[in-house]
Amino acid sequence: MAEIARDVPARSGDYVLGPGDVIRITVYQNPDLTTEARVSEGGVISFPLLGSVAVGGRSAGSVERQIERQLREGGFVLQPQVSVLATQMRGNQVSVIGLVGRPGRYPLETSNIRLSDVLATAGGIAPTGADTVVLIGVRDGKTLRSEIDIPALFLKGGEGDVTVSGGDILYVHRAPTFYIYGEVQRPGAFRLERNMSVMQALATGGGINQRGTLRGLQVHRRNPEGHLEIVEPALEDLLRPDDVIYVRESLF
Repeated sequence: MAEIARDVPARSGDYVLGPGDVIRITVYQNPDLTTEARVSEGGVISFPLLGSVAVGGRSAGSVERQIERQLREGGFVLQPQVSVLATQMRGNQVSVIGLVGRPGRYPLETSNIRLSDVLATAGGIAPTGADTVVLIGVRDGKTLRSEIDIPALFLKGGEGDVTVSGGDILYVHRAPTFYIYGEVQRPGAFRLERNMSVMQALATGGGINQRGTLRGLQVHRRNPEGHLEIVEPALEDLLRPDDVIYVRESLF
């Protein structure tokens, strides 16, 4: 999994600084105060004259105003004009792994990035990826694990499109599959669509061939205990992930 980092100065007043970020601070007409610092795990940096300055969880613009105020109130600079640039945005990132277009780590450049935004940046869900995304993170000191139904998210007008936070992990699992073998046109493994019936599955495999018959049709599946079961389904019955459909040869 490649790490995506930005090593070219990139100013964004909305970007929320986080541990691991590197920022460059300049004070107009005070070159001796120019500082490049990495944000510590505690969210602080060291700045000349001021000592430790808390910057974690704040935007670059907010940090600029804070340093200007401290320099002015401390009598160090009468009318300070401070500029803060994020030269490396590594701390406030989201990891996107699994079956997406471009797995990697992506910086949160604003404070209200939605899950759908991050998925789009990562190239979207791959054709073999599932319709759900697992979100793992920390909220209020507690571990969060949530499964987001992507099609339902958009069909409901964006309801459930949660805001992601630095350190979150988005995981897209392999889409469920089913298998067909025996007397069909195209035996093999296929994506299991939602609410797919046995009849729809057979159609996906091109239907039965001239030697096949629907009599004695079988589905091999694992029960919750992991034991193999063989059932004779009706054509309108719904398939389950990893089901195997077997089409017999006609005896007549």
